Amino acid sequence: MTADEFLATCWTTAGDAAPDQDDQRSPLSLRERAEAAGCAGFTGFGLLYADLVEAERAYGLAGIRSLFEDNGISHIELELLTDWWADGPRRAASDAVRSGLLSAIEALGARTLKIGPDVADEPWDLDVWAEEFATLAAQADGVGARLGIEFLPWSNLKTVHDGLRLVETAGHPAGGLIIDVWHTERAHTPPAELAVVPGSRIVGVELNDADSEVVGTLFEDTVRRRRLCGEGSFDLPGIITALRTAGWNGPWGVEILSDTHRALPVREAAAAAYRTAATLVK
Repeated sequence: MTADEFLATCWTTAGDAAPDQDDQRSPLSLRERAEAAGCAGFTGFGLLYADLVEAERAYGLAGIRSLFEDNGISHIELELLTDWWADGPRRAASDAVRSGLLSAIEALGARTLKIGPDVADEPWDLDVWAEEFATLAAQADGVGARLGIEFLPWSNLKTVHDGLRLVETAGHPAGGLIIDVWHTERAHTPPAELAVVPGSRIVGVELNDADSEVVGTLFEDTVRRRRLCGEGSFDLPGIITALRTAGWNGPWGVEILSDTHRALPVREAAAAAYRTAATLVK
């Protein structure tokens, strides 16, 4: 991938769907979404597992792959696996999702599997998590993808440094970080600290913007009030320069989550997300 390619992360084209909803499935068809992304200029596409299941019913995995190819989508990212560290019923449910994601990755030629931390911020054991992460990274590697964990400032992995500690302890070369600039900014991580993250440990980058003040909880703010790139308070030019210094050269994910964005027609939403990000990534 080259520096001028962009990936529409799963929420950017999802329409009226969000992580704070009980049913997170997009009301839009995958065809509508892929066509909107491709028309806007995106060459990458993110898909939530719940939407993957619906799309497989509608098109089959071969049909999904053809749909992406027809719209110029060459980089596919699947998400979001949680409870991969757990045991009991939670782990059983997580393993069922894991199996479906790994099968889809192989069939679609997806390049990235995104996983989450513990948003309940319960006590955890680094060594146990590292062992589980390494196992999952090996499984992703076995079907041709890299594993990326997204740290969140309200989770057990609050900063890029927390995420990197887990990834480095796990040690698998296919494992790394998804760096969402919303989370680095809200965790008060300066761009200079992103510049020294080992490039080999960056699996994905997500661009967006926000106001300087948080409204409500961090979760409420990130889900309802993100802004298009360049329309908020983030030092995106400095962040992009820092990530390039670290070795990242794309594709640049664009993740826009807001009440305003969700209300737009999907083609208008995708076009705005692409245009504002591309203006900054030169």
